[in-house]
Amino acid sequence: MAHMGYGRTRDPDLHSVVRLEHGTAGEARSVKKNYILIDYENVQPEAMAVLDREHFSVMVFVGANQAKVTYEVASALQRMGERASYIKISGNGSNALDFHIAFYIGQIAASDPEAFFHIVSKDSGFDPLIQHLKSKKIFACRSKSVSDIPLVKLESAHTPSERVAAVVENLRQRGASRPRSLKTLGSTINALFHKTLADVEVEHIVAELAKKGFVQINQTKVAYLLPGE
Repeated sequence: MAHMGYGRTRDPDLHSVVRLEHGTAGEARSVKKNYILIDYENVQPEAMAVLDREHFSVMVFVGANQAKVTYEVASALQRMGERASYIKISGNGSNALDFHIAFYIGQIAASDPEAFFHIVSKDSGFDPLIQHLKSKKIFACRSKSVSDIPLVKLESAHTPSERVAAVVENLRQRGASRPRSLKTLGSTINALFHKTLADVEVEHIVAELAKKGFVQINQTKVAYLLPGE
């Protein structure tokens, strides 16, 4: 495709301002392996079916005194096959489950450094661990429920406003690894939605990001002013 110019975007017009240069399909990075680690002592999720995707691996950590899990959880994990597992905690020590989760994250990160770890728990005690992981360039976040996981929100987004909100959340999670060119931003958004969006839909998302002031476009380069930062 012929090279197209990029103007500075101030008040974007979908059809005339944002034009993404599309490269080959291989240029968009594939979706990272996402490990979902559920603190079942703290959260008993119901919306498990949304995790039945190839890029999700689910681990449910069950407390030493928990004799059973709900039918919804058991049924969903059974359908996932080898991508799902239970870990029964040994002993009743303080924060025993938390330490088990930390151990498994370290073990997996050693063999899969590009993985993204999602701890599902309402326990803010995990937050210092997550900050430490990020300082070591390990992707991690905590969500209070399965439906709050950023990637789940992304895949559940259907309206333009939902898509923009989901992309903003994903960009926030990326930190310093955000795309720095207009071309790679478009490729990244396309990959996030598993390449199911038309070119004009990707351009629409970029235009809305710029219109809201979350992205500043200068020629082929992009900079970010995301909410909450």
